[in-house]
Amino acid sequence: MTFTNTLQLLKNQSLPALVQEELERMILDGRLLPGEQLREVPLAALLGISRGPIREAFRGMEEKGLVTVVKNCGVYVRTLDVEEADQIYEVRIVLEAMIGEKVARIITSEGLAVLNKIINNMEEAVEAADINRYTALNFTFHDTLASRCGNRKLHETYQRLVAELSLFRRQTYVHDENSLTISLAEHQAIFRAVAEGHPDEAAALLMRHAADSRQRLHQVLKNIPEEKSPV
Repeated sequence: MTFTNTLQLLKNQSLPALVQEELERMILDGRLLPGEQLREVPLAALLGISRGPIREAFRGMEEKGLVTVVKNCGVYVRTLDVEEADQIYEVRIVLEAMIGEKVARIITSEGLAVLNKIINNMEEAVEAADINRYTALNFTFHDTLASRCGNRKLHETYQRLVAELSLFRRQTYVHDENSLTISLAEHQAIFRAVAEGHPDEAAALLMRHAADSRQRLHQVLKNIPEEKSPV
């Protein structure tokens, strides 16, 4: 990113907010792991900024449930247990249905073009067996649906739940080429339902997609030895 582009971003968004976005992205990408301590000095040096915006970003991340602040000890990436993750999935299933129903009714041609491009990129990622790229696109696809459902509070709630869930998914996330192909087919079907304006179908597909993810989570946990289970 050029200095001009950075200045343009800062006109619309504060530096602490940009820092928070980057730190959250590092958590989603697995560069910052659950239980890891976040130190102001190394992070400030990494991002080329002072420690002030780092501290403000920590406060915002604590409010979103992404970090835990331990008095006199420091700030740590939050560790989510099995019960919390399952409860989040339970709520997410309901929200996915709401998002699907709403977005299929009001999606614009511009919105469909954005979703179609994401689907095309997902297809390329599957063809290249690029799991990391596919995972990022998966998050983008669902966030795009939520951001275009016409309910800002629903989108904000969804974002928080997904961010929290990412803390746990990193501990149990398993993907292979076969599961990528299945996942892609599910996203293609969701896109078609939205593009064709079928609210009930879009809601049902998204609900089933989230429910299947919850089931896969349980299956993975069954295969983790008890002493290594991330509880």
